[in-house]
Amino acid sequence: MKSARSAIALALILAPGALAGRAVCQAKPSEIVSADRLFQAGKFDEADKIYARLAARDPKDYPAVLQLGRIALMANPLDDARKWLNMAMGLRPGDADAKVMLAEVFYRRDDFQKAAASLNGVDVGANTLIKSQYPTLNVAKLTSFRGQTPYEVSGGGEETRLPFVTSVLLPVVSVRVNGGAPVTFFIDTGGSEVTLDTAFGAELGVPRFGTVQGTFSGGQHADVQLGRIDSLTVGDWTVRNLPIAMLPLRQLSKDFGVKRIDGIIGTTLLYHFLATLDYPRGQLVLRRKTAGNLRRFAAGPSAKRVAVPFRMASDHFMVGWGRVNAGTPARLFVDTGLAGAGVKLAESVIQENGITLEEGKATQGAGGGGTLKITPYTVRRLSFGDVQEDNVAGIYDGPFPWENTFGFHLAGMVGHEFFKPYAVTFDFEGMKIFLQ
Repeated sequence: MKSARSAIALALILAPGALAGRAVCQAKPSEIVSADRLFQAGKFDEADKIYARLAARDPKDYPAVLQLGRIALMANPLDDARKWLNMAMGLRPGDADAKVMLAEVFYRRDDFQKAAASLNGVDVGANTLIKSQYPTLNVAKLTSFRGQTPYEVSGGGEETRLPFVTSVLLPVVSVRVNGGAPVTFFIDTGGSEVTLDTAFGAELGVPRFGTVQGTFSGGQHADVQLGRIDSLTVGDWTVRNLPIAMLPLRQLSKDFGVKRIDGIIGTTLLYHFLATLDYPRGQLVLRRKTAGNLRRFAAGPSAKRVAVPFRMASDHFMVGWGRVNAGTPARLFVDTGLAGAGVKLAESVIQENGITLEEGKATQGAGGGGTLKITPYTVRRLSFGDVQEDNVAGIYDGPFPWENTFGFHLAGMVGHEFFKPYAVTFDFEGMKIFLQ
């Protein structure tokens, strides 16, 4: 177990919210209740079948149609999500949930103008779903990309590699922002958009489009500013026209053992590639997200390769099935930015599994929202998909704010120490995480 100062656990940017605005159900109560319970348990495929049956029986069943759109969005077949959400909008034009999720469909497609247009009539500043799950849907930021292609990649070849500067705490790589001098960013799938240190953003003169409230470890909150940058150079490639977030990060530099931390590479950037966090070889590999590269990766050495299906809630929460000890399978969030531990569980899960907090070893640590009391514990066996690790170091730092925020139960998160033995590849087309 590393020191508490290592237990940063920056699950950036925002806590997704519970099902908002659920309408009064017109369908057969036993069926809709059954479907909702399956969804709440994280059994999305089973819930989807019942919602589809209800919608086939009554195409005007708004709750079923909306849930079909929600589940499709999480599974990432965006054409299906768009179809169901458009149907939901047609049934209830005044309801904001379908509009917000449709905006997320276009956001994932890098069609920021359509994303902004989908939010017409939505009080973005007050909307619960945006605040809790989709804070990146900032209209001023989205419309600032008019005439530009977000995440436009230039450079030769089918892949580029970024060696880790260090990975003792978390993987750190060298990048360039807006063509400037090399700076150090750490990699954190608990984060959404690329994030800059606030002071660094000011030095660059980054345009700002408002502030949202971020939710961090222990349920703490802090302001996160939204902006954009012209480019991010990663290895041999330059990615142009990126939306970003900003919050104080340089205060964490000492913990990383580097001169200065200036930013974070989060899930949204990785989403645009077939990306591998290769811990054993100490490198981040980015491949163009093409059918050919996916085929070549699939045809590569497969010895000991384990595929874990996942869904993506909110704008970046990758959730897959796991198991704590011999308990019931539960959804776990993939947060490679959970430093100093391999797992962080909701308090209810800790209690259900009889896990003992080692209060005598509690110390103080730093989180995205401030200082935290970090109490270690050990999970006898932790499974993520078919990958099992024994005696996994865990931390408790207060309430787990994402346990019920999405409308389904999230038991906890799997962190850095769990993934360190593996090359971890994120396939956002097939929606699988490969550990090898």
